[in-house]
Amino acid sequence: MGSSHQRVRRLRRLVQKRSLRWSEGVCVLEGPDLVDAALESGVEFEAVYVDSAALDVASIKALTQKASASGVRVFALDVGVLEKIADAQTPQPVLAAVRFEQRDVTSIPKVGLVLVLHDLRDPGNVGTIIRSADAAGANAVILSGQSVDPFNPKTLRASAGSIFHLPVVVASFDETVAYFGADTHLLATVVRGGRSHRAVDFTKACVVVIGNEADGLDAATIERCNETISIPMEGRSESLNAGVAASLIAFEALWQRSDAAASSRPRSL
Repeated sequence: MGSSHQRVRRLRRLVQKRSLRWSEGVCVLEGPDLVDAALESGVEFEAVYVDSAALDVASIKALTQKASASGVRVFALDVGVLEKIADAQTPQPVLAAVRFEQRDVTSIPKVGLVLVLHDLRDPGNVGTIIRSADAAGANAVILSGQSVDPFNPKTLRASAGSIFHLPVVVASFDETVAYFGADTHLLATVVRGGRSHRAVDFTKACVVVIGNEADGLDAATIERCNETISIPMEGRSESLNAGVAASLIAFEALWQRSDAAASSRPRSL
């Protein structure tokens, strides 16, 4: 993997450059919680990097032992080096380089709920949606248009490891519609005027398209979907945060599927 200097320079470039992450299929995880979540998920690691000053901290020592026991190489770096690599403002005692799967949209089964994030620019929102989609049992998350890279450090942190639990795909909106359009119900989210999300039958295969944080979905994108849906609101707020809206829809789908499963079970006498 080269000298320590070369490894550090490559890590810094992986943090900063989307093109390099995708050409190599490698991203950088920052912080012990995210590294531990990746170890639990069985992700393929290149290596773990630890600030030498933290080697004797009990939690970090346990993490590096866990990584070593899984066959992952662990490198100690001089004090202060990780701070120069990491994107996070709070210095992290441990980083990892891991491989991520570059999936095609056609690899996603046409079942359950799929969330399409179109032109979402905020890494925190995207990470939150991936985390909620995982918690609600969604089938996949697709990022289209000018959406942020799901494997950049900020999005990875916001996903809290959920990005390794369900398919996360980057694809054009054209590809997405071409693949799902004939077999699933495509739903465009709008602030007002759509059918209530509570009235949608989410027990069937559905693809829900969430728009840009500031402007929502444009008319041309909405036109390509089967119908529009809205989340009923009271009070004086003009709109919901994209992460909150996507989470509400994902959990509505979960509750409907759970209710349908419960009602189909045979009752004992």
